[in-house]
Amino acid sequence: MVQISDDILKAVPISEDELRQEIAVLLYRKGLPPGKAAAVAGMDRIAFRYLLASRRVPVQYDVADLEHDVATLRTLFPDEGASS
Repeated sequence: MVQISDDILKAVPISEDELRQEIAVLLYRKGLPPGKAAAVAGMDRIAFRYLLASRRVPVQYDVADLEHDVATLRTLFPDEGASS
């Protein structure tokens, strides 16, 4: 665990929550998965996505994510893709 002394925190006008969010965004940009980054920020995933969007941080979404989402949709809606 990283500890930052109170005198350093007092020198910068930022709350503990804001600091956690800054660290989480930085770690997300370095490759930390969004769920874990959201946990670092002390936020749920949706709120963290909004935070990323407000800062114009691109969403990490690769082919594996797409394949997982397609498989989930096929499980949820098995008859939607069937041709008549």
